[in-house]
Amino acid sequence: MDAAFEAVEAFAPSSPEFVADPYPAYARLREAGRAHYCPPTGQWLIPRHADVSALLRDRRLGRTYLHRFTHEEFGRTPPPPGHEPFHTLNDNGMLDLEAPTHTRIRRLVSKAFTPRTVEGLRPYVERLADDLVHDLVADGGGDLKARVAEPLPVAVIAQMLGIPESDRGLLRPWSAAICGMYELNPSKETAAHAVRASLEFTAYLRELISARREKPAEDLISGLIAAYEDGESLTEQEMISTCVLLLNAGHEATVNATVNGWHALFRDPAQLAALRADPAGLVPTAVEELMRYDTPLQLFERWVLDDIEIDGVTIPRGAELALLFGSANHDPAVFADPAELDLSRRDNPHISFSAGIHYCIGAPLARIELTASLHALLRRAPALRLAAPPPRTPNFVIRGFEELLVTV
Repeated sequence: MDAAFEAVEAFAPSSPEFVADPYPAYARLREAGRAHYCPPTGQWLIPRHADVSALLRDRRLGRTYLHRFTHEEFGRTPPPPGHEPFHTLNDNGMLDLEAPTHTRIRRLVSKAFTPRTVEGLRPYVERLADDLVHDLVADGGGDLKARVAEPLPVAVIAQMLGIPESDRGLLRPWSAAICGMYELNPSKETAAHAVRASLEFTAYLRELISARREKPAEDLISGLIAAYEDGESLTEQEMISTCVLLLNAGHEATVNATVNGWHALFRDPAQLAALRADPAGLVPTAVEELMRYDTPLQLFERWVLDDIEIDGVTIPRGAELALLFGSANHDPAVFADPAELDLSRRDNPHISFSAGIHYCIGAPLARIELTASLHALLRRAPALRLAAPPPRTPNFVIRGFEELLVTV
């Protein structure tokens, strides 16, 4: 057996052992080459940072192919008709669109989702993070995920969109069900949950958008309705899909970066002690390092729209690439001692927020949230420690824990 074959064999997304720690397998993939075909997933695995970074910007690839080809022309089987509500919702969001539609939608969304809007949320984020941590400390600890990591970004996105507090409990279950479809080979049960959540979330947002048309407010939905340029505006479906995307992408990464990050800190007492000793100096670089060290989104998929060549291998149109973010963020060609957690790391070009035209529009907000929760926990819970070994979620693509029990 050659090294490349063995490296691909070690890539086992359905294996609990692999999900628990995929980084040794990534190292084998990087050492064995730049591109590897993986028969079980039907994808080309791209493990090195330079290639992942370049391919995220390569216009011969796309998040979709439907702007150029039908499913049949592209050699793909159309999704089952029963999945249509999910695909209507998902495929009209800018994350899964290409130019010129993506360009138009992102430009219009950027008119409402401005840097000033994001910065204006900072006091709310910091106050909410402090309140959540205060309550956790008052109870002597608990599940850091359920008590701080989840409610903070969900409330922030809901506040930004203008979703009433009485309805916010609906959002996380809808999001979790929809995000299940982003895993490799989702089950029929997962698909059924995603379809139901797509229908319910769409109906809810349709009513909310209608209400904002009649009575605008100071929120992002009203801003999306008003966004207009060169005779163009967002369709209702595009607004709905944008709101769902902002919720899903806007909190999943923050939740898992928070929980993965604290788990990493608990496992490295020296780094945690350094952070506690100098939070003002280290938190800015710590946020970036924690996003890199245990990457919340492990891979991003791209379709090959025109033949490409990687390391002398032609990858044909119709193929699917798995850009391995987790592997790229541990590439020793880019990061010194990548397996080491270094909260003072300055040279940190991680790609946890993607790159190119699909660079995460919510990255500045995610950084504000991660910074606020870190500061609040360091300040109010200086003796925070792990109370029990945390169970990993069984998912591979979206990496996290079921819970993170802590004591103060």
